[in-house]
Amino acid sequence: MSRPPTAAGAPAPSPASRVLPPWAALTLVALAGVASAAQGTVNAELGERAGNATLGAVVNNLGGALLVGVGALALPSARTGLVALRRARLPWWAYLGGLGGAGIVLAGAYIVPVLGVAIFTIAQVAGGSLGGLAVDRAGLAPVGRLALTPPRVAGALLGVAAVTLAQLGQPVGDLALGLVLLAVAGGLGVALQSALNARVSAASSAAAGMVVNFATATPVVLLVAALAGALTGPGPTWPGDWYLYTGGLLGVVIVATLLVGVPAVGVLRTGLALVAGQLGGALLLDALLPGGPGLRLPVLVGALLTLAAALVAGWGTGRRGPGEAVAPVERVAARERPGAGGRLVG
Repeated sequence: MSRPPTAAGAPAPSPASRVLPPWAALTLVALAGVASAAQGTVNAELGERAGNATLGAVVNNLGGALLVGVGALALPSARTGLVALRRARLPWWAYLGGLGGAGIVLAGAYIVPVLGVAIFTIAQVAGGSLGGLAVDRAGLAPVGRLALTPPRVAGALLGVAAVTLAQLGQPVGDLALGLVLLAVAGGLGVALQSALNARVSAASSAAAGMVVNFATATPVVLLVAALAGALTGPGPTWPGDWYLYTGGLLGVVIVATLLVGVPAVGVLRTGLALVAGQLGGALLLDALLPGGPGLRLPVLVGALLTLAAALVAGWGTGRRGPGEAVAPVERVAARERPGAGGRLVG
């Protein structure tokens, strides 16, 4: 279905092409990071109290998939986006973004008890920063190719250093190299998830991007849970606290916010802003929850430095570096409609 032309004679931009100002996008993503900290807490507690670490991930993904499915049925814009996505003819790998989210949730359930939360978090952020630089440079996200400039590299390194500072004093487990590398790979997967989901949204709608994310992630989580024995044997002991089942709702909010952030500022800066919000959320939980460790200065400084890293990485983004090809969301969506062949941006 063709859209009415604008005054300049070009097609009117789709809802997915309306890009927020960078400051607004970074603010929203940081707030989503607070939600991510809460999501991790409730999922971990649910899995522990239910008797299997993967059950928190199962409830999280099933709840998110249910909410997104109801939204897809109820909202005409969602159905229109899915039709547009079918016509977009994206390459098959563009639909695999949800695997990154499923991978990091499942990996965390098994890696954290061995490495400790500090090493896992640092390794994940290192992988996410490296992945953000690579994904932005390759132009996989709808913002187009972003050059590997000194400010972007400095922002990525500052982000890893800030998270390392925030984890001072946290218990450290056994330093198994294979698990550390797996955590790094999980961070890379999250960067790819952000880029590919945003790519799907740019070619259709944000609602379609969310449907694809949960449709891809949920079967993988269920399969791993089944292989781990979480879905067989003695029935789990489900706790009665309602808030432990809000992980899916929080996940929907987080994915939706990332779909807004990536087209505005790229994968690297979106990831750094998300981590800053996660640290800020962890700080709030530590201070407010009964029996928590209270306000921890390293976490506060780490959150502020990570947010500063997201700002540093944006210096000079208005200028094109060598080999950089800026491709607005409108051009990405146009290239991936029928006849474009699903080529990479740039």
